[in-house]
Amino acid sequence: MSERATREETVDVVWSGSWVAERLGVALEGDGELQELLGLALRRNPKRAHLLVSNVLGKHVPQRPSVVHGAGFELGERVRALLGAQEARRAVVLGYAETATGLGHAVADGLRDAPYLHSTRRPVAGVEQAGGFEESHSHATSHLLLPEDRDLLASGGTGAEASVLVLVDDEFSTGNTVLNTIRALHALHPRERYVIVALVDMRSAGDRDRLTVFAAEIGARVDLVTRSTGTVALPDGVLERGQALVAAQEAEQAGRAEGSAGAVGDADSAPVTRVDLDWPAGVPDGGRHGFTPAHRAALEAALPAMADRIAAELSDAAGPAPRQVLVLGFEELMYAPLRLGTALEAALGADAEVRYSTTTRSPVLAVDDPGYAIRTRLVFPAHDDPADGPGDRYAYNVAGAGFDAVVAVVDSTADTPELHAPDGLLARLAEHTGHVLLAVLPSYVPATAGATGVPGTPTPAPERQEPAVLPEPLRGPDFSSYAPQDVGWLLQDLSDTELEAPTEEREEAIQSGGAHYAESLPVEYQPSAEYQALFTAALEASAARIARAVGTVTETVLAERGPRPVLVSLARAGTPVGVLMRRWAQHRHGLDLPHYAISIVRGRGIDATALRWLAAHHDPADVVFVDGWTGKGAITRELASAITEFEASGGPAGFDPEISVLADPGGCVRTYGTREDFLIPSACLNSTVSGLISRTVLRADLVGPDDFHGGKFYRELADSDVSGLFLDTIAARFDEVAGQVEAAAKELLAADRAPTWEGWAAVERISEEYGIHDVNLVKPGVGETTRVLLRRVPWKILAKRGAGADLEHIRLLAEQRGVPVEEVDDLPYSCVGLIHPRFTRGATGADGKAVQGA
Repeated sequence: MSERATREETVDVVWSGSWVAERLGVALEGDGELQELLGLALRRNPKRAHLLVSNVLGKHVPQRPSVVHGAGFELGERVRALLGAQEARRAVVLGYAETATGLGHAVADGLRDAPYLHSTRRPVAGVEQAGGFEESHSHATSHLLLPEDRDLLASGGTGAEASVLVLVDDEFSTGNTVLNTIRALHALHPRERYVIVALVDMRSAGDRDRLTVFAAEIGARVDLVTRSTGTVALPDGVLERGQALVAAQEAEQAGRAEGSAGAVGDADSAPVTRVDLDWPAGVPDGGRHGFTPAHRAALEAALPAMADRIAAELSDAAGPAPRQVLVLGFEELMYAPLRLGTALEAALGADAEVRYSTTTRSPVLAVDDPGYAIRTRLVFPAHDDPADGPGDRYAYNVAGAGFDAVVAVVDSTADTPELHAPDGLLARLAEHTGHVLLAVLPSYVPATAGATGVPGTPTPAPERQEPAVLPEPLRGPDFSSYAPQDVGWLLQDLSDTELEAPTEEREEAIQSGGAHYAESLPVEYQPSAEYQALFTAALEASAARIARAVGTVTETVLAERGPRPVLVSLARAGTPVGVLMRRWAQHRHGLDLPHYAISIVRGRGIDATALRWLAAHHDPADVVFVDGWTGKGAITRELASAITEFEASGGPAGFDPEISVLADPGGCVRTYGTREDFLIPSACLNSTVSGLISRTVLRADLVGPDDFHGGKFYRELADSDVSGLFLDTIAARFDEVAGQVEAAAKELLAADRAPTWEGWAAVERISEEYGIHDVNLVKPGVGETTRVLLRRVPWKILAKRGAGADLEHIRLLAEQRGVPVEEVDDLPYSCVGLIHPRFTRGATGADGKAVQGA
């Protein structure tokens, strides 16, 4: 197909990037075709507010199917000419999910004889992972490789020596994805040549040099084949101005939507009917598990008849024959709908205009202006039971486009009740067209996981393999007493492992350097009736105060990290706060925010496997870390250091190490509900107020390099569990404090919230004044002091003179353990707990109480 043909219908009087360019000063600089190929849009992203929107990819912008397929096919023909016919037959093509799955398949078509595989973010039960890599800039990052033929990546399925690998993406922005891919796959299957293919190459000169250096390091030739080349010129301050513009547009659109809200799916909605395509047996629905030249031949032969069935169904519909038809694919399922679209173009001829696009996971701002690439968007719930849980999905430039009929193409995995729900994709489409056809393709699942393609012949495992598919989060009631939707625990269940040790033995081992505190667990403190009554009274007295702090920190997060942040609490103290923040967002805004709990260990860092899981299922930029309170800020520093180390080791980038907390008495963070040091009842107890989950465990004999950190579920303590009581008591006060929260959040958002680290300075001073000389043994604040009394061997308690009722439980615990309480002035906290600085078992008496003066 000629270049002129592939350019057809990409030219418009108004460039679809002019709206962004005029407001932010963003410019595309490159060859003359660049503005024909690309428009601009905006999105919420802490690293890059602008988005390049392709006019020939068939993802966000409906385009003629022949134009979309022709763009990829022509690139494939150029690769074939570059390699020569003989070498092209030994190549294997790899496309990137989700955006380039169809483009990569079209490139493979242009190569004629090359098998095709695309990465996927959908784990498939029973199919072994053959590799994987990270895409740091994307909305979701981890790519799985799940070929049916395990020899496909090594030799293209030919059994010969390593073949050329052709990597296909829609655009190069930095080249990081390509580097990550080649690095991962070259370690598994070294080869001498790679060809990188994209519609546009937008890398900087530095990024180009980096790829050249990398290719030299691994001793491989790397060729590039692109349709167009250029750069994006960004003025100073564009990120901040872009974020502000997105926020302003979202607020304006939310106001309009609230004023015109109506019922979803009214009586005038179009009918939805199924069409049976008679998909050819044995032909995969796409390249998730590999697509061979034999598959290609079978599909080509079947396409005309399938298009005729669609055309007949459209003609049989009541009313006039449709003139404008959209074939709408589904996320990674791009190629099959695309080819159905090209065949439908031929079947309908001049009787109708056919367009093609697909739904997507990626949230993008829509602005109804001719100079903006995303004019409208439809929002609907995910309908394929995704591994990362429920969430919104999008179809762009469909509403208001004048389509008489929409042919929605999904695989059978996605043909779920959510697809057919009143707010599902089909209902949303029916609001904007005259007829909806649903075509369901059978989801292809390899007959034998890990097979070579020859029945009954096992494939030897490669010398090195990527880790297996990451484990799924644990949820209640199987793990924790929380409801399953409240939190997913990114932990492994060690409930049947004996991990508890007497407090005094643990303390001696920790301070002598013989063990780390995370290698064992303290014996769970069982509160007396007097202490339990104190907790209940404290909860009732402080519920409104805590509700205000919960609301304030949640509103701040939504304003600065919205619209759908992913809450990740630091287990376990942060988890009740994360659950409450999730409940506030749901109660006040109708938002169903994802919430996970992750382990971080002082001195050992954060759970890297859990971070990889989060990056595989969510945009790291959306992740908001949550904790209960700050003390001296050790965990704040630990998290920042751990994220830096994680990225330096090749982990996905984009995580913001800032912690959002209920209370920040130490002045260590900028996102908080309050900076007062007051009693948070969840600090009064251990597991019985935290879903019956232990503190997290990290021990080499229990936690491997690809495992989640461990934790225990204390089912036997169910009769003492007050986790639900704690949540319900506070949530019951949400409406009461709503007005106060609105005022407090508004004030905080306008204030200078830079950390003062006042608490850290106080801890250093106390450490020296009391002759401790170790800040790790100084635990400031009500929450940390409570932990000292419950878990460690306390030496003494410093109480701010006049602190009052907030310290009643502290005084009771100190009395029970024989620990002196010293009243002091000039303390930025309500209290400070001091761990015994020279602990041996001789520092406590036979009853476990501290020996005075030891």
